[in-house]
Amino acid sequence: MSTLSISDLKTPRALILLAVFLAVVIGVGAVIGVTTAPGEWYAGLAKPPFNPPNWLFGPVWFALYVLIAIAGWRTLLSEPDGTGMKLWYGQMGLNWLWSPVWFSLHLLWPAFIVIIAIFALILLFIANRWERDRVSAWLFVPYAAWVGFASLLNLAIATLN
Repeated sequence: MSTLSISDLKTPRALILLAVFLAVVIGVGAVIGVTTAPGEWYAGLAKPPFNPPNWLFGPVWFALYVLIAIAGWRTLLSEPDGTGMKLWYGQMGLNWLWSPVWFSLHLLWPAFIVIIAIFALILLFIANRWERDRVSAWLFVPYAAWVGFASLLNLAIATLN
């Protein structure tokens, strides 16, 4: 099933790559989160009753970014030029694009298109990794659940406004 062994993951090169993945994914996510933080515009939007409190988003995204980074790291180690890595890069780029589209540009419907594309790439990543590296596939399951929920939230807010 997995092409990775425990010893592959413990080499100095692998551990350095893990640190890089964690730093980049969490770091870029944090910078985007700070620079596109919800402000008065977002506070003034009509929201559905299932809208979570704002304080929840930061901790959830931090945890998800750790899982996303680990899955990307494992995928890079096993198949650096494979489809899984291309899917990982694609979802990561779109993930980082969504907040500026939503919070900075205030483009609710284009943001919905972006989040649906993210969700599709997440599901494709899970399917791609399922037989090759089940751990990486499972690491994306909470991400898929959250982005599925966030897609519904995006749709509801866009519809209400």
